[in-house]
Amino acid sequence: MTTPRNEESAAKEARYGKLWGVGLGPGDSELVTVKAARIIAAADVIAYHSARHGNSIARGVAEPYLRGDQIEERLMYPITVEATDHPGGYRGALNDFYAESAETLAAHLRAGRDVCLLAEGDPLFFSSYMHMHKRLADDFDAEIIPGVTSVSGASSALGIPLVEGEEILTVVPGTLPVDELTAVFAGADAIAVLKLGRTFSTVCTALERVGRLDEAWYVERASTPAQRVLPLTDVDPSEVPYFSMVVVPGRRNNPRFEASVPEPGTGEVVVVGLGPGAPTQTTPQVRAELASATDFVGYRTYLARVTPRPGQRMHASDNRVEAERAEFALDLASRGARVAVVSSGDPGVFAMAAAVAEVAAQPRWADVPVRVVPGVTAATAVAAVTGAPLGHDFAVISLSDRLKPWELIEARIRHAVQADLVIAVYNPGSQSRTWQVPRLHDLLREMVPDDRVLIVGRDVGGPEQTLSVTTVGAFDPSIVDMRTMLIIGSSATTVAERSGGRLVFTPRHHTPDGDGA
Repeated sequence: MTTPRNEESAAKEARYGKLWGVGLGPGDSELVTVKAARIIAAADVIAYHSARHGNSIARGVAEPYLRGDQIEERLMYPITVEATDHPGGYRGALNDFYAESAETLAAHLRAGRDVCLLAEGDPLFFSSYMHMHKRLADDFDAEIIPGVTSVSGASSALGIPLVEGEEILTVVPGTLPVDELTAVFAGADAIAVLKLGRTFSTVCTALERVGRLDEAWYVERASTPAQRVLPLTDVDPSEVPYFSMVVVPGRRNNPRFEASVPEPGTGEVVVVGLGPGAPTQTTPQVRAELASATDFVGYRTYLARVTPRPGQRMHASDNRVEAERAEFALDLASRGARVAVVSSGDPGVFAMAAAVAEVAAQPRWADVPVRVVPGVTAATAVAAVTGAPLGHDFAVISLSDRLKPWELIEARIRHAVQADLVIAVYNPGSQSRTWQVPRLHDLLREMVPDDRVLIVGRDVGGPEQTLSVTTVGAFDPSIVDMRTMLIIGSSATTVAERSGGRLVFTPRHHTPDGDGA
């Protein structure tokens, strides 16, 4: 049964005109779809956006389909990239313009006229049409006719397969800051960058940072008589218009991929940390290093977390050959490879950075560049899941006695407990080291009360994450393995039970009347 409100809406639709968002494609009038051409010819009002010079590329594309007796509404931007004295700034000026433009179109629609709003490319793909759609579609009948996107036009002009198989296409506006562009490019297979012009140099800088500059192509005014296609490195930045794109095809088909392979003598070793487990905890800086590497070296479990691009080589090894792994990486780099030595967590915390540095300090490797890129540590990841147990002074101790005697480990634990430090315990146990955690438990039972806070985190950030907040008295050493991190609280570490969820924290202030934090 039709409600009164629905009847009113139906009556409005019968009286009002219809809003059409018409995609025109990348520039060639012959790429306008059959439906778009029909609607353009039939509409009462033809609307289009333009800059203050008054010219509209969209109108030029649609011109072959105009009747000549239609009402035309030119929606002229008050600003494009220049400064404004509008009290709301650039965004405020544009919002006012969109509101005024929407009211202009609404007046035609209320008068029963069908309005065709022209959009270059596709109406909902980085298009001005969407700002009208959001303001009008709730009150008027609106239909969108999709168009060939600028990305499709540019890749067709390039004539190179953009993505194949499992490759992922990443589309970004060049207006992003250089650090954000770098982060996005670092994890991308194929890339399309829109909105160039003044952003061109910034985009080039970001591509160079991730080692993809030599793989990039420049496409200007795709599908039009003014079309230009050339390698990005051959472009004069002063001649780049807004309507141009940077395209980096996936490496499976990109003929410029080989050009980015380094020459002998230009190699280096970069030691990176992937973070504790979740892909989201791998930093953009690390992703950029992974993207630009020619070779990956690391423990096979950690390398399994890296998806290589075509042409990147993987060199996996056992977990107990750190020195050999470091020497292998340095040798590859000495022959021109860009080698990423992969660790979990942070590479400088009980991981490969120290091993690489020790070997690189030998005279034979003095000329091989070595860098270390930090990652999210296991300790900070476990701490963050529970709250802020590392909020005050803390010690970080590895329970592995493979490279140092247990007597030294035990002495350091005792000193840390006596100093009332929070203790983050790495490498607590493994299949071959089963007695160390029970011994640690015995030490704690001797030195601290049974109600001392103890956090047990396993595979934090990974698919098998488990976490428990317990006490020294209730702790079960048998649940600990090599993927487990322990955090032992100080006397001030607090567990706050809240309706919004439990928080564990160690206060930042020192307790003046005791040995607390």
